[in-house]
Amino acid sequence: MTSAKTTFQTRRIGQTSLEISTLGLGGATIAGMREKVPAEVARATVARALDAGITYFDTAPRYGTGLSERLMGDVLRDRREGTVLSTKVGRLLKPHFGPRPADFQFMGALPFEEVFDYSYDAIMRSFEDSQQRLGLNKIDILYVHDIGTATHGVEGNKPYWKQLETGGYKALLELKASGQIGAIGLGVNEWEVLMDAFELGDWDVFLLAGRYTLLEQTSLDPFLSTCLKRKASVVAAAPFNSGILVGGTTWNYVKAPDDVIARVGAIEEVCARFGVPLPAAALQFPLTHPAVCAVLPGPRSPEELDGILAWWGVEIPDEFWTALADKGLLADGTPLPGGKAA
Repeated sequence: MTSAKTTFQTRRIGQTSLEISTLGLGGATIAGMREKVPAEVARATVARALDAGITYFDTAPRYGTGLSERLMGDVLRDRREGTVLSTKVGRLLKPHFGPRPADFQFMGALPFEEVFDYSYDAIMRSFEDSQQRLGLNKIDILYVHDIGTATHGVEGNKPYWKQLETGGYKALLELKASGQIGAIGLGVNEWEVLMDAFELGDWDVFLLAGRYTLLEQTSLDPFLSTCLKRKASVVAAAPFNSGILVGGTTWNYVKAPDDVIARVGAIEEVCARFGVPLPAAALQFPLTHPAVCAVLPGPRSPEELDGILAWWGVEIPDEFWTALADKGLLADGTPLPGGKAA
């Protein structure tokens, strides 16, 4: 079965000229994140997204240590017109020999390993390396990837932040000013570091994974409110909180604790009352916030993507969101359809 082509709503990235589909395709899972994906299935997933009308695609050197960029580039190379592509900087890849660490996330990754570097020279080199892996001369959005204490620890992050502050940010500005990229941002799992980023200067878009979801609205204020003031957009990645909102048992890549399971159960009760599939609600929720320009799930196959497209098409009544708010399942101030707030 082939998905029918949809005309997705588009939203603008910050104050740039870039317009992206409100549903995007994330490139981590097709590179074998926690489960190996055959190359032909990965490419077919990207092609199915294009066929369905999705125009925003995100990848990164980290995903399969270069594999995601290669796979995505294989498909986009001949179908680039009308698409918006983002990748990330902050890691350089060097040859890897021997076994992978036990906690290595990507199955079937290419034989490289990551070297963190957020300096001016490293960002320029990373940009060029990504162009070569993608086989494309145009990248639209560059995100600084995984800078912050969640990845590096409090003390470990300080020298990396200094690299970004004293050189990396300048490199991004130069690439944008020269027209080689259209937008700059950060791609992280913690909103707090994005508040620090605002102190460095202006940004167009942030890719934030898991921190503005149906389950968690911790980034609502001061982060999302600041984005509105500074006219920066947000891509809401990992809308299913790594599985717990789509029938899984993991939350933020670990086994979900009891309080999270209980909260999901309470949300499911409201879903059942309105006949709304939980994954559909999770997928559509982030776009209720005016700062959010796109939602970014990561299907592993065309079949998984078809399921996402079906959830995307579910009509959800405004009363559903109000019911969630009335039961205290959305944070105070959460925007709801129709201009209301929880």
